[in-house]
Amino acid sequence: MGKTLVRVAVSRGIATITLDSPENRNALSMQLVEDLHSALDRAEQDDVRVIVLDHMAPAFCAGADLKERTAAGGNPAASSTGPNRMSLAMSRLRSAKQPTIAAVKGPARAGGIGLMASCDLVVVQPTADFAFTEVRIGVAPAVISVPILRRVGWSAVAGPFLTGERFDAAEARRIGLVTHVSDDVDATVMSLCEGVLRGGPIAVAATKAMLHRSMSEPFDDALATMSVLSDALFASPEGQEGMRSFLEKRPPSWVEEA
Repeated sequence: MGKTLVRVAVSRGIATITLDSPENRNALSMQLVEDLHSALDRAEQDDVRVIVLDHMAPAFCAGADLKERTAAGGNPAASSTGPNRMSLAMSRLRSAKQPTIAAVKGPARAGGIGLMASCDLVVVQPTADFAFTEVRIGVAPAVISVPILRRVGWSAVAGPFLTGERFDAAEARRIGLVTHVSDDVDATVMSLCEGVLRGGPIAVAATKAMLHRSMSEPFDDALATMSVLSDALFASPEGQEGMRSFLEKRPPSWVEEA
């Protein structure tokens, strides 16, 4: 049995998933993607309130494992994409009821940006840089375009998609690909986690689902749907406890006492 390439640890309701294949810059090998799924199996349990996707230096993720893909000869069943395992990993990060936070302290390329963009919040170091390198090896950023184009307007990434050019953290923040740029990524991630833990678990899950709702729904229909949700949350045991705790000037039941 070889080394596990993705580790997971749970503490105080925070599941930290760590990509741990620094020898190939956390490239998306078959084993790494499968180990990521195993880590997500643990992270999606009910005792977890927030999921952090972290990594070992020097890179967040270099994208596809090109040595493995070349050896596979284009056979998707013999690569990290088959059968759609990378797609499923991105989907799980997006659809998990827990908020997901990417902690990016090094460069990200191609599929690595897809993983990052599938998280709800993305915290990066100012020195991190990014590139969609697919066209330079004769392929396209196909699968990863799905989460990326849900965060970023197509014109903002047309240049990087078509040329493979690098761009920095400030540009990534400007176009909305990342949510936070921080000199201390770990401290910022922990602050965000603490904020999530102060929210009601059901309310946080509902808010995440709301953020990912399709904007194609007619305006009045969306208002009607959200009105039903609002009324249900106010009437729920969690909502009632939250309002009582506010009026009684005490922490709600889901907040651990310091």
